[in-house]
Amino acid sequence: MRKYETLFILEPSLDEEAVKAGVEKFKGVIENGGGTVDNVDAWGKRKLAYEIKKVNEGYYTLINFTADTELPKELDRVFRITDGVIRHLIIREEE
Repeated sequence: MRKYETLFILEPSLDEEAVKAGVEKFKGVIENGGGTVDNVDAWGKRKLAYEIKKVNEGYYTLINFTADTELPKELDRVFRITDGVIRHLIIREEE
């Protein structure tokens, strides 16, 4: 089991309930894949450093989790097919 963190940005046009549902969806993917969620840090709506798809704001969320090496691949796949995700990043934390 390794420690990972993922940061993802959701579209600003989503309402508060849709943002919470998105975060719960990604937490569910981690927990159903055999991982454990260590921390969820919702940063809220922030301005992007540069415009992406004609959008300059987004809802930022950081999730720290522990999982085996296959789970980040599945999480990446789910991020890519989920509508409303502008950008995402999954990194392994240093030991």
